[in-house]
Amino acid sequence: MERAFFISDVHLGHGTKESERAKQIELLRFLDIVGQSSGKLFIVGDFFDVWFEYKLAVPKGFVRVLGKLAELVDSGVEVFYVLGNHDFWVRNYFEDEIGIKVFKDDLKVELNGKKFYIIHGDGLSKDDIGYKVLKKILRNGTSIFLYSLFHPDLGLKLASAFSRKSREYSTNRASVSENRLREEKSMIEFAQGKIEDGFDYVVMGHLHKPGIKKLGDGYYVNIGDWLWNFTYGFFETEFEIKKWEFTSDEVKKLLQK
Repeated sequence: MERAFFISDVHLGHGTKESERAKQIELLRFLDIVGQSSGKLFIVGDFFDVWFEYKLAVPKGFVRVLGKLAELVDSGVEVFYVLGNHDFWVRNYFEDEIGIKVFKDDLKVELNGKKFYIIHGDGLSKDDIGYKVLKKILRNGTSIFLYSLFHPDLGLKLASAFSRKSREYSTNRASVSENRLREEKSMIEFAQGKIEDGFDYVVMGHLHKPGIKKLGDGYYVNIGDWLWNFTYGFFETEFEIKKWEFTSDEVKKLLQK
């Protein structure tokens, strides 16, 4: 039986230098477990808080994590990366340099006789026309080329600022709680449609709300995140959402501020 691990919304680069260092140490421990289990790893979007890849430059600060991912691939672990709304400006670095299999929209895969449909989950709301248009513009090849004309220092600084403002807005529960509920409803409805198409599990991230919901003959799964919940998914015979056990209470407090 294959063992599969799922992680979503790690948002590397989001916090302070101290908290990011602690997060990466915990993430390396998690990746060690994946390697020891000889399992598959599915990254379900927003692994980085910001990722803009230039032809000859990539964001600095993640060398240990990237090195560990390369080590996993070299040892025979298959790593799949479904892009999210914070890291969709990926070009060929992960595939060519590390050997990770990158999917820009969704991934369909069979594990131990079960059919999985994996997608980050952003832009599924039928009413959010504005975001759908913005998403197409941002992922357009011409837009990416034009943005790449900025010097990396400026381009990444602007992208980080946009990401920060976006999160400040999305975490303002008083003003957007209704929108978040609508978004969750749309994600569940989307999952229901895929289950009716024959998938056993529809796996998403994006909402930062871990859980498993039975829908007819299948399940909608949300992995959660590594910002507040620190959860991950594991599948062998049935899907489980697991809580990460921190190295110490001090690290736990630092990362959950």
